[in-house]
Amino acid sequence: MLNLGTASTRCLWKRPAHDILRRGLYSTHSRTRNRTAKPKPETADKNDINVPRDRWNYNVSPLLQTSQTKYSDLEFVTANALERATEPPRGVQMLVRDFIEDSLYNPNYGYFPNQATIFNSDGSTVGFNSLRDSTEFQEVVAQKYAAYGADKHDGPGRQLWHTPTELFKPWFGRAIAQCLVAEYLLKYFPYEDFIIYEIGAGNGTLAMDILNFLQEVHPEVYDRTRYNIIEISGRLVQVQKKRLHKVHPNVRVTHKSIFHWETKEPAPCFFVAMEVIDNFAHDVVRYDLQTLEPYQGVVTIDSHGDFETIYTPVSDPLIAEFLDFKHHLKHPLPVSRLLQSSDTLRKLYLSMPFAPNLSREEYIPTRLLSLLQTLRNYFPRHRLLLSDFSSLPNAINGVNAPVVQTRFRNTTVPCTTLLVRQGYFDIFFPTDFERLRDMYEYIMSHHHPSGKSKSEMRSTPLMTTSTSISLGEDYFSSYRSSDRRSPLDGVTSASGLPVGERKSNVFTHSEFMETYAELNRTRLRNGENPMLDFYKNVKFLF
Repeated sequence: MLNLGTASTRCLWKRPAHDILRRGLYSTHSRTRNRTAKPKPETADKNDINVPRDRWNYNVSPLLQTSQTKYSDLEFVTANALERATEPPRGVQMLVRDFIEDSLYNPNYGYFPNQATIFNSDGSTVGFNSLRDSTEFQEVVAQKYAAYGADKHDGPGRQLWHTPTELFKPWFGRAIAQCLVAEYLLKYFPYEDFIIYEIGAGNGTLAMDILNFLQEVHPEVYDRTRYNIIEISGRLVQVQKKRLHKVHPNVRVTHKSIFHWETKEPAPCFFVAMEVIDNFAHDVVRYDLQTLEPYQGVVTIDSHGDFETIYTPVSDPLIAEFLDFKHHLKHPLPVSRLLQSSDTLRKLYLSMPFAPNLSREEYIPTRLLSLLQTLRNYFPRHRLLLSDFSSLPNAINGVNAPVVQTRFRNTTVPCTTLLVRQGYFDIFFPTDFERLRDMYEYIMSHHHPSGKSKSEMRSTPLMTTSTSISLGEDYFSSYRSSDRRSPLDGVTSASGLPVGERKSNVFTHSEFMETYAELNRTRLRNGENPMLDFYKNVKFLF
């Protein structure tokens, strides 16, 4: 763990918060309530298990009074509908993912457009081989953070966060490039161009380091490289264009959200997402402990700007689809197996004093599911390289719960609730990479788009007729490797055989770097290697 003084980071290095500061930064009346839990009428049957016995069943605190807000009178909105809003909305309700997305990405008051700054070493690199040990390395990084100056004291401070791309420049980017080019040379060169798509490119550092590596080490590949950046931030689009276009004219930057992407890429390509999905919006689901039926979380904001979370039967198609995938893949519920196994045990449990009527909050990555569906539909022959946090300290309560934090007077302030003022706080999630791999492979292998006509197919030296593919698949059907997907009709491997794409695997950060990085470049004088020793809570999917 690094100790960087007052430097604010996204996950690993924080200072503890003070409760007074925390109360001053988010709504003082945030409440969480189960909409299905109704006040007990005077004539209610005392033996009816559906009637709550006390406020602990549906309130975070017994000291909070139950709100009488008529939720049906609140307008139901989405993050897309709020894009033109100039200030946070009131008198509305929205799904939890829309609340998170609006808080982080709204162009006028969102966190990323207004508060976040990506750590940038301004072209300088760390001389790892000249540093004594990891302590001296931490001091060097802390000095670079200090150059950004102190926070203003009249509001939230600047959210300064780093990525391994910036911290280990250019060696991290060169490792990513080595991974991609090795796969390209093995499978597609010289028949196909080297096409790369990157989302969340930040300052453009990763793209610069990848392209510099190709130009230096593989010039024949560089000449066939097309590098595409899909960027949601208008400010970062300008930074990326200014930095990259003069040096590497084969870069194209598109100002668009990946969730609004509608252009099909028929050629083989590589899709890169480095430390992006942690800020993808999640939904919240809780399960009725009597029926095990799921309920979706909805954030309500009253006319005073106070928040509540209510729970309604699942009606959102994306949440329902995610839960269907989860059920098919046999991913467990956030309810003990003992309670799941017996109706009688659940009734007995619910009859106990202070027993909750809903399970713990489970944060489900519905926006990540949207990304996987976009990859399936618009990048059918892609190869995904994704990296992010597999665990996070100081998360709020719940299963797969996020870290919610801000900076105030040069101090990082973590919070204990998701219901915080929009735009002031970073909200980021861990990723269960094993579950992500299961869902990704299921979607890619079992839910391909409907077949294309012959006129729509893209002719390449690796393509043959669908008839011959089918015959080849039947001929080799006596053995189908479990680590490969079913072959796409009309596409063969470089060997001419109908061999499906290799399935993705999960790697720890150190495993990936040991395979692809030039570790001698980041080794310190005492033998330590921060490129391996740090980011223990990061994994790769490739």
